[in-house]
Amino acid sequence: MVIAVPTEIKTSENRVALTPAGALELTKRGHEVYIQKGAGENSGFPDSEYIGAGAKILPTAKDCFDKAEMIMKVKEPIESEYKLIRKDQLVFTYFHFASHEPLTKAMIESQAVCLAYETVELPDRSLPLLVPMSEVAGRMAVQEGAKFLEKPMGGIGILLGGVPGVQPAKVLVLGGGIVGKEAAKMAAGLGGTVTIMDVNLNRLRYLEDVMPANVDTMYSNELNIRRLITSHDLIIGAVLIPGAKAPHLITRDMLKEMRPGTVLVDVAVDQGGCFETTKPTTHDDPTYVVDGVVHYCVANMPGAVPYTSTIALTNATLPYAIKLAEKGWKQACKEDNALKLGLNVVNGKVVYKGVADAFGLDYTDVNGVL
Repeated sequence: MVIAVPTEIKTSENRVALTPAGALELTKRGHEVYIQKGAGENSGFPDSEYIGAGAKILPTAKDCFDKAEMIMKVKEPIESEYKLIRKDQLVFTYFHFASHEPLTKAMIESQAVCLAYETVELPDRSLPLLVPMSEVAGRMAVQEGAKFLEKPMGGIGILLGGVPGVQPAKVLVLGGGIVGKEAAKMAAGLGGTVTIMDVNLNRLRYLEDVMPANVDTMYSNELNIRRLITSHDLIIGAVLIPGAKAPHLITRDMLKEMRPGTVLVDVAVDQGGCFETTKPTTHDDPTYVVDGVVHYCVANMPGAVPYTSTIALTNATLPYAIKLAEKGWKQACKEDNALKLGLNVVNGKVVYKGVADAFGLDYTDVNGVL
């Protein structure tokens, strides 16, 4: 198969979809791998390393899209890339369709095969291609939140871990999945007083067992959230419903109950956000203030640590990329139900129900396109 990796062009996105090590694993199996010139530079991988791995360098994104049977990306295509994608081309990336109607309609129009990292799902309901970036984002949420709690950054002016004689910051984590677990662990490690909330009692029992003593668990409902937001300094939104929009757990009216300088970090921004006042921001301009509350809603948080993120992402995506390259997308998805669940839009048809429901589009059973 011919595989191409274009440079990511989303604002402040420094990751690349494939490391040189990943390129080698594909080329040694007889596949052609093309990398856009300089695509790996910001992640610490120069063109020379890709060439050493058997890949070839192409000068432009258009050259990559024109050549490839499969495009591997990190972030969803943006408007300038829509016209480069062609019928029957396999695009393997994070799409997050349910939060972006123009992208969904553009990919329907393109007639391409859109396989989304974030909806590849194993029988135990885990999301293997979302996990590594969720781990990075969960840890970063606390790192960034702690920074914006500082007074010059607009926060309350509290040190997350406190000092002897002064209480640490209180951190509320909404959602006990991978992001929430990593955020709670990081916040606890820095000395914060942490509460993690979820609606899954079995998950709360697990978290109760594995978390340190400065982490409490609580069942998530509106009344409990309203009670806790008045006293917590850093609130992290970590709720995910695979392939669908995130629920708004904190509404606009709740902001008035928080202390000025409280910091909200919405890791669910890619899926529409779990705060009503969420709007996507960038690493260049990461925060805004609503009713005195600081919002950090960067849509590609792991892009700030691209060396770590790129290696972690390739570790997870490569086995699936090899299957797709060896067998073709149809056969690979027939044989691997996890991959089949990654199909979102195929030749103009929406085959993932969460995406169809988000925009009132016609839904086609994925087996109908296989």
